[in-house]
Amino acid sequence: MAGRPEGFEFEERGDEVVVSHHGRRATVLRGSRAQEFLEDVERGDPQELMARVTGNYRRGNERQAREHPRNRGR
Repeated sequence: MAGRPEGFEFEERGDEVVVSHHGRRATVLRGSRAQEFLEDVERGDPQELMARVTGNYRRGNERQAREHPRNRGR
């Protein structure tokens, strides 16, 4: 079972939104994408949303990948 995303923060800077993860900048959203993000943050789980926009989220297949013959012994 995948854990909940955590450690994300965002900051509005003019027409940009800077998303960071554990204090390190992960992505910068600009224009309409930034506006959509700010609207979505009000409606949903901000940590989950920030994990998705940065591409830093678990997909649920980590255990399967670990057992794949190519990855054994790692």
